[in-house]
Amino acid sequence: MATVQTLPTHVAVVMDGNGRWASKRLLPRSIGHRQGAKACREVVEACLKQNIKYLTLFAFSSENWQRPREEVQAIMELFLSSLKNDAETLHEQGIQVRFIGGRTQFSAQLRELIDQTEALTKANDKMLLSIAVDYSGRWDVMQASKQLCKQVQLQGLNSDELDENAFEKHLSTYPLPDPDLFIRTGGEQRISNFLIWQLAYTELYFSDTLWPDFDAKELELAFASYAKRRRSYGLVLEQIES
Repeated sequence: MATVQTLPTHVAVVMDGNGRWASKRLLPRSIGHRQGAKACREVVEACLKQNIKYLTLFAFSSENWQRPREEVQAIMELFLSSLKNDAETLHEQGIQVRFIGGRTQFSAQLRELIDQTEALTKANDKMLLSIAVDYSGRWDVMQASKQLCKQVQLQGLNSDELDENAFEKHLSTYPLPDPDLFIRTGGEQRISNFLIWQLAYTELYFSDTLWPDFDAKELELAFASYAKRRRSYGLVLEQIES
């Protein structure tokens, strides 16, 4: 069990601050989301250069549907244009793209583009980019619980045969390892219903920088902070050092 790991294997990011970035500049919130998409591209490329194996981005939560209709529509249009423009580039870079979360509320066109992007990049292995859309941690736990219940009914398992490994196989992130580093931008210090099971032993890093201004240099600061962490997983210092 490693005590200090220079770089994380799996990075999870809550990309917060697009709307506030725009408001500070007296611009529509949709402009903030467009600038946020540019920041997303830069961070993906920076992680790829650092050989980060897994990157999970929280793009749109289940709760975000409650935002003003115009903003939600602008975000959906941005998803469409981003997939159309970026899928081929991500594929050429060797990045596998997968989407976690619900899909039923998306338009047929968006669902088709999601399927096409996943199929196009399925065999790539330089980095796995997971994009959480219409996602919430509680939804993930509930849907995994329901699937596990179905497995119990179909296979006639008893409670002694159920453990964390059996449960985790039904989470939307399976078979990814749990995140090593969680980053949230925008100054807020909470996980906001993101990967609530998977973040149990993840190192947390909170940045005051609004997401559209978060770049490769800001990412390096997060990695530098992570490199100083000592991950004990419940053990005492003497056990770790031995």
